[in-house]
Amino acid sequence: MSTFHLKIIAYDKIFYDEEAASVVLPAIDGEVQILTNHEECVVALKTGEVRIGTPKGEMIPAVCGSGFAEVTSDNQVEILVDTIERPEEIDIRRAKEAKERAEERLLQHKSRMEYYRNTTSLARAMARLKEANNYVEIHRIPDALHGYFALGIRFLHVQESFEIMNRFLNKS
Repeated sequence: MSTFHLKIIAYDKIFYDEEAASVVLPAIDGEVQILTNHEECVVALKTGEVRIGTPKGEMIPAVCGSGFAEVTSDNQVEILVDTIERPEEIDIRRAKEAKERAEERLLQHKSRMEYYRNTTSLARAMARLKEANNYVEIHRIPDALHGYFALGIRFLHVQESFEIMNRFLNKS
């Protein structure tokens, strides 16, 4: 499988700096997928989901803030974003609180600057909640139930995990 070098940099960390088979980015005009030997370009990014395809065939999901991606002719892709995090790093409670705060502030009809700031905050909170609700980390399950789910499964869809827990608990 052909690969390219992908480097994703946020203001506080280097998120990814390895070879990749593909990356799907949330561009301002829709999703953009970058593969090996992609044409040179610069892409403006908005808050949304990033999906990194590794050379081993794994998919690494993440949520990013706004930024830019640069694709060069020598199979290098560099992405600069203000924030980026994996679903398991997202604090759902904090994201819900941020969403509620942004919605409240939008109703206050302040200046245009405040409006744009609040819509950006709302978009980020909603993207984080969407991604966090798609995946649940096994380690978040209470220790008493953790052993029942240590089947080598890294992530489960939230609905599936609750159904499995309910079926198991009803059998006991």
